[in-house]
Amino acid sequence: MKPFRYQRAEDVPGAVRMLARAPHGAFLAGGTNLVDLMRLGVTTPELLVDVRRLTCDRIEELPDGTLRIGATVSNSELAADRRIRRRYPVLSQAVLSGASGQVRNLATTGGNLLQRTRCPYFQDLTTPCNKREPGSGCSALEGHHRDLAILGWSQACVATHPSDMAVALAALDAVVRTRGPDGERALPLTELHRLPGDEPARDTVLRHGELITAVDLPPLAESVRSGYRKVRDRASYAFALVSVAAVLRVADGTVRDVRIALGGVAHKPWRATKAEQALRGAPPTAERFRAAAEAELAAARPLDGNAFKVPLVRNTVVSTLLALVNEPP
Repeated sequence: MKPFRYQRAEDVPGAVRMLARAPHGAFLAGGTNLVDLMRLGVTTPELLVDVRRLTCDRIEELPDGTLRIGATVSNSELAADRRIRRRYPVLSQAVLSGASGQVRNLATTGGNLLQRTRCPYFQDLTTPCNKREPGSGCSALEGHHRDLAILGWSQACVATHPSDMAVALAALDAVVRTRGPDGERALPLTELHRLPGDEPARDTVLRHGELITAVDLPPLAESVRSGYRKVRDRASYAFALVSVAAVLRVADGTVRDVRIALGGVAHKPWRATKAEQALRGAPPTAERFRAAAEAELAAARPLDGNAFKVPLVRNTVVSTLLALVNEPP
């Protein structure tokens, strides 16, 4: 590990100013991903600004029914919160499906959203990787890409985003609140992460020195059901081959509202808008769910080693939605 400086700010504005003055610095909260990358030599920040005690570590209910999750709420606290389990089970299920209990105890809400890809070539300094070293090439295109993207990838990068929590938040229309050198802003979770394009080194639209301070969950109607399903190589502590987060409201035998997000298939949590459009106003049947999934997957471009993900996504979407339809009241 290369030498670095460590500083602890007194408040959020102070932390933002510190990092703004350090072009190669980074914020440190739980450190469950950042420290691992530093040990590997993938990330070599010159300065770490500790924000663990600066942003809110509570889940608060706002007057309009929104739940505001502080950026340093731990993953364990988030998954166990009664309001989350009752109103947003898709989020609790997603968080519990990721990592071990020990890691969830340390990992934070803000940090979870910013974790970097687990592409083996990104983590291997002996191989070319455009995400790690822009312009060097993408080893995964001709190498081992079984776990990698089938949607939205480019010739520059075929990596996938690893977060389970982010997939659930994408389906819930969550809003990310930040504080940066230019002040505060709020942006939809679906707009936080980027597709790789020609700049795969940029995972998000955040500016340097911009800090996530909270995540807002809009209220859901009482009749809404939600769930998360994750397909992986082993039963625990594995990243998703494919995952599906779904939010569904059915009334009078018709899909009134549906939101679907996919994990393990793209450089960002993939909001399945084509599938959603195909389902609104339709009967909640397996045939309609399958047709909607196929409409979304029409844009898929699988590589030789991950073509199995296309039917896997389709089947997982269908099974997730059917489980919600058949869920006891």
